[in-house]
Amino acid sequence: MKIIIGLGNPGEKYLKTRHNLGFVVVDRFAQQLEIECNQKKFKSLFCKMLVECEEVILLKPQTFMNLSGIAVKEAVDMYKCALEDIIVICDDLDLTLGTIRIRRNGGCGGHRGLESIASCLGSTSFSRLRVGIGRPTIGETSDYVLSVFSKEDEGVIRDASEKACQLLKTWISEGIDVCMNRFN
Repeated sequence: MKIIIGLGNPGEKYLKTRHNLGFVVVDRFAQQLEIECNQKKFKSLFCKMLVECEEVILLKPQTFMNLSGIAVKEAVDMYKCALEDIIVICDDLDLTLGTIRIRRNGGCGGHRGLESIASCLGSTSFSRLRVGIGRPTIGETSDYVLSVFSKEDEGVIRDASEKACQLLKTWISEGIDVCMNRFN
């Protein structure tokens, strides 16, 4: 079993914001698999399906970013999923817009969603797929991550989401090492 977790904030207000890139990727992946991630379970929107003969859970925590760990822990505990079989998708200020990076484990880089998950799981030994949003040139970071993408940036994000979905399929079927070699 694999659990794919997209981070974001619930509600219409945050729907197309930079901080919701994890939701964007999970929604696009679900769309490619012709399934909707709309069941409610684990304080999340959730769906379960077979991909490449592997049982896969898609999870979009509805607890707000800073409390994502509560929802993730419920799912991991319920399915007794090993930490190496989960991947968390989130935005990253330190990567240029549209860049994707996958890591086996590591620090949280100040990302409060990742920090919440690490705290609730008691470990940072879970994979993360970071999607770059770049840093703001002016203004507050908190305002920037909650802002919507410009029309020009939407195409870059669409391409990054497609690449992230290819990565997820590879992660499911071939594992993290192949992903890191192929996509980083």
